[in-house]
Amino acid sequence: MTKVKQVGLLAAGCQPWNKDVCAASGDRFAYCATLAIYIYQLDQQYNEFKLRSIMSEHKKTITAISWCPDNPDLFASASADNLLIVWNVSEQKAVARLDNTKGVPASVSWCWNLTDGVAFVSQRGPLYIWVYGGLDPGVTVHKEAHSFLSDICLFRWHPNKKGKLVFGHTDGSLSVFQPGSKGQKHVLRPESLEGTDEEDPVSALEWDPLSTDYLLVSNLHNGIRLVDSEALACITVFCFPSAAASVQCLAWVPSAPGMFITGDSQVGVLRVWNVSRSTPLDSFKLKKTGFHALHVLNSPLAKKAQSSCSPSKSQHTSSTSEAVPPPTLSQNRSFSLPPGHAVCCFMDGGVGLYDMGAKKWDFLRDLGHVETIFDCKFKPDDHNLLATASFDGTIKIWDTNTLTAVYTSPGNEGVVYSLSWAPGDLNCIAGATSRNGAFIWDVRKGKIITRFNEHGKNGIFCVSWSHKDSKRIATCSGDGFCIIRTIDGKILHKYKHPAAVFGCDWSQNNKDMIATGCEDKNVRVYYLATSSDQPLKVFTGHLAKVFHVRWSPLREGILCSGSDDGAVRIWDYTQDACINVLSGHTAPVRGLMWNTEIPYLLISGSWDYTIRVWDTRDGTCLDIVYDHGADVYGLTCHQSRPFTMASCSRDSTVRLWSLTPLISPLLLKILTNQPWEKIIGNTDTAMVPGSPPLLCGKVSRDIKQELDKLSFDLRDKKLRWFSECFSPPRGSSNLWDLVSVINGQDDSLLPASYSMGVMHMKHLLKFKTSEAQELTIVKMSKFGGGIGAPSKEERLKEAADIYLRLGQIQRHCELMVELGQWEKALSLAPGVSMMYWKKLMQRRADQLMAEDNDDAIPYCIATGDIKKLVTFFTGRGQLQEALIIAQGAFEGNIRAPQSSPVNHTTNDVDNRQQYQSLLHKVCQELAEWYFQDGCSVLAACCHLAVDNIKLAMSSHIRGNELELAACVGIVLGEAANQSTAYCLELLARKYMTTPTWELSADLLQMIPENHILSAKLCAFYPGSAAEVDQFHERCGLPSAEECKAMAEAAICEGDLFSAVKFHLLSSEPENALWIGLDHVKEQMTRSDWTVDSVQPMLDLMSYIRTDSLLTAKLTEARSELLILCGYIGGLLAIRRQYSSIVPALYEYTSQLLKRREVHVPLKIEQLSVELDAWRACTQSNSNPPSECQREEFSCLERRIQPTDSAALVLWGADYVTGSNLPSHSDVQLSCFTGQIIQGPMFLLEDGKSAISLNDALMWAKVNPFSPLGTGLRINPF
Repeated sequence: MTKVKQVGLLAAGCQPWNKDVCAASGDRFAYCATLAIYIYQLDQQYNEFKLRSIMSEHKKTITAISWCPDNPDLFASASADNLLIVWNVSEQKAVARLDNTKGVPASVSWCWNLTDGVAFVSQRGPLYIWVYGGLDPGVTVHKEAHSFLSDICLFRWHPNKKGKLVFGHTDGSLSVFQPGSKGQKHVLRPESLEGTDEEDPVSALEWDPLSTDYLLVSNLHNGIRLVDSEALACITVFCFPSAAASVQCLAWVPSAPGMFITGDSQVGVLRVWNVSRSTPLDSFKLKKTGFHALHVLNSPLAKKAQSSCSPSKSQHTSSTSEAVPPPTLSQNRSFSLPPGHAVCCFMDGGVGLYDMGAKKWDFLRDLGHVETIFDCKFKPDDHNLLATASFDGTIKIWDTNTLTAVYTSPGNEGVVYSLSWAPGDLNCIAGATSRNGAFIWDVRKGKIITRFNEHGKNGIFCVSWSHKDSKRIATCSGDGFCIIRTIDGKILHKYKHPAAVFGCDWSQNNKDMIATGCEDKNVRVYYLATSSDQPLKVFTGHLAKVFHVRWSPLREGILCSGSDDGAVRIWDYTQDACINVLSGHTAPVRGLMWNTEIPYLLISGSWDYTIRVWDTRDGTCLDIVYDHGADVYGLTCHQSRPFTMASCSRDSTVRLWSLTPLISPLLLKILTNQPWEKIIGNTDTAMVPGSPPLLCGKVSRDIKQELDKLSFDLRDKKLRWFSECFSPPRGSSNLWDLVSVINGQDDSLLPASYSMGVMHMKHLLKFKTSEAQELTIVKMSKFGGGIGAPSKEERLKEAADIYLRLGQIQRHCELMVELGQWEKALSLAPGVSMMYWKKLMQRRADQLMAEDNDDAIPYCIATGDIKKLVTFFTGRGQLQEALIIAQGAFEGNIRAPQSSPVNHTTNDVDNRQQYQSLLHKVCQELAEWYFQDGCSVLAACCHLAVDNIKLAMSSHIRGNELELAACVGIVLGEAANQSTAYCLELLARKYMTTPTWELSADLLQMIPENHILSAKLCAFYPGSAAEVDQFHERCGLPSAEECKAMAEAAICEGDLFSAVKFHLLSSEPENALWIGLDHVKEQMTRSDWTVDSVQPMLDLMSYIRTDSLLTAKLTEARSELLILCGYIGGLLAIRRQYSSIVPALYEYTSQLLKRREVHVPLKIEQLSVELDAWRACTQSNSNPPSECQREEFSCLERRIQPTDSAALVLWGADYVTGSNLPSHSDVQLSCFTGQIIQGPMFLLEDGKSAISLNDALMWAKVNPFSPLGTGLRINPF
């Protein structure tokens, strides 16, 4: 199991280079960055698209993608290295590869007559057809589609007319082929091009799905035409409002016959057309940058799909997103867009899913990089901001809390290889480019303020801004020079190397020392305080070019280097020697990063796609991370958050990692209040091989100094400050702010960032009101408009006027409604009665809700129909909106209008209670949304916002954030005691191993009434007789010999539980099994037995020492214990709703019963009946459960009913951080389900069998023994 945990992913944008780079099928859509394909899938529960997987098999630019029309799991993709791949999305693997396509495929499409045939074409053809399966695989050439006179832009098979085919060419012409007819080459050029040599490439081409011959074609400069491919005639030329508009892409709207949409190439204007008229029906400006590709999803989302598909728009839409707000529509619109979702890709890499009916974004991924990311660095004075440099010529800055881009550099820099922040708060970044020299970008001003061109046109591979002297910047280049200059361009030193220089790094201890890595395989150290241009030291030893070099931030004179020979070398400048060689990478090493707190911790990234974590004391590789799908280039962490690392790669993603699991015992030493010397130390002590980790950096020293100044609140502050230092972004600061609010901290002490996160219910409206006041000052820009009001039904209008003059207001209102003039009807309705007005308002709200229209909101608020509005928002996934409405109602700001002046105090109290429960319900739904998004910390914040401490702690435990949960629980005090005790118990289980037994004992000491827990720990402790007695004494328990006597005494007193406990602690623990198993089996023969009557005894017995349990004489007892633990585990899993492991536990128990000679009151047939009953009564399926199954399940429910109500809080499946993030690890199948494991996996003791970490955690909580039936305990915590 990997120790490094993936906690965040910044996805790439869509490439603007090739045409067919987005595709959709059913509930999935995909888009291509330059080297990776991102596949998003609809999450049915929340009606939002989530990143499902990333495919990065291609090593060169992806040129086209096509989804299989017959099999939604398959798509084909092609790349510039003449490679074609068929990819299975659900299995996440390549099904077939064609390595030589005889030219770069410009367009790819599945064959109309073959389920396993893919057609592709490059430049001038011919059209090749590749059959990758069946009886006769291979590549053939289309009989007619060859020998073209102009390059091919793209081609399309007809969706209905078998074998019909059209090509679009760069000269603006089309070529049409169909079986049984002569092919027509280079026909239907735009009229203005006839007889000229001018080129006007075909930018989009789509067959009319309702016709065999009609075809929509757009040329970049000559606009759109509807042509008849049979008569070779142009039917309609569509006109644009402006001559400057040009179309980049188009798509038919399947839900509306004759309707299509286009995307402009200069500005992000989406236009809606119908073939029956030559001008657009409507247009919307969605973004400032032009469209690149469009695709309409064939099956529109479910009705409840909504705008942002998430509780907070910031989840997907960058705060500097160039997306334009939805257009405001005129009152009397007769035209409305059909329901449908358009996948929109833009020239700046932005990708979105636009809901055309509701006219809003369902999803927008803005400003992503579209190419390899070479470097990443955190901002020195803000650990939430991360800058990245890319092959696409831009530097982007990301907010790691919201995972969105907040700034982007002007671009057009060629390739940006490296970046370096200015020290402190200067807000500038230096960038190094492939052909434009180096530059300084002022982030706030948004412009390049300085350029350095001393290296001429040679590529600059590294730039490094000195953090000891902010006036100095170093660059190194392919011209063999490392140049040091001042920020105003004055050259201080030019260090000549015999070959290209790839890396440089300033010493963190000496402002005048810099190291370089060179193509000649050597590392050099220069001293700037001398006038000599010769190096002070030259380190030799690498077998290939040296790329990056990094000085240790904690050990003076120590530096490391990474090379193309795959090795990382550690050099000691003071000894003039290489003191360690770290071998393991199988390809060139690029990323290098020393940890700023643990002096021996070094991390490296390589072209072998892995990140390795090293203990440089002895050269041990502590962990290998396989999740990137391509070369790993940059690694970085921030000094104030030293255990959160960012990495970037050729797969065009940035990923965030938590390194805390590598050193988590440290946080527990802080938790158990151990002396400072066990937590913070000096580098010499920390560097002793095999010694436990110690914090040696600036952050830990600063925290200690601040704590030394405090006279009160010491423990709370210590836990908070260290916990924040150890925790990754996305919620930990928010969590601690809420804990402070609950503990009564003054609101004035809350940081400014508090209002950006999940707020406590007492603050929500206060902050939202001030936000609204700010927004009223801002004038929103508008775009688009209607196409004229509809003509009125004069007869009805006349009738309505007559009714009005007669004073029959109600009839007048009803006719106004029929005419669609709701506003007039509602303005007169109070003249009938308040009751009639309210009913009319509700009718209008219902109608608008049925149309999924936001205009329904004010109607519900005016009539006080809170439940309907909350249901409307939650049904669309807008949980944040639902939360604000519920809070407003709870605080009495939203109420139904009163029709009579009666005293409503009692009513208000009832309403307040009703709204409070509604508020809690909405908070729970929002928490579950965050939880399913892999953010258990933010889920806990939602529960704390309404003071639900138990559920907040439960979120932490279910997300396996045990260390954080224990810290929070201790600070929250009594209200969290029960959950904190369970956390500490699980943590103690985690550390029941060498060398952390004592830590386990310390954790249990923090739990009141810990006697039984300490007994379990001592029973499992595997030392010699003397060590065991010593450990017993440490835990306050009698010696093994005394325990034996106490066991005998307990038997005489009839206290079987104590007898089993003391036997386990004695030198003959096997006696405990005989007594305990007999007791459990006897209990289970009774008709009224329950899980709680046998589980404590089984759990106690499970702590028998492994070496004792595995002895031959205990074979039968061991089998019985494993079977009973498996069965009771299955029942506990049903109680806790661990649905994914219930079948596995029942199967495990059945297999053990089959294979072993045992005497237990269980039958395989009975297990089968119970499992079927559980499935029938709890799983949604078409067949209702039978009467017998209902009876069986009701009996099960009685058996599993907990005697302690606290057990109910621990309901719900586990879902650890990172479970929702796609990885590139070798695809592992779960031995429980045979399905691909999504998220972190857990490897069982045979080294081959794997299950998901979530399943492993749930299994361990209900059955301590391994699923392989070996008798070994499972420890995934």
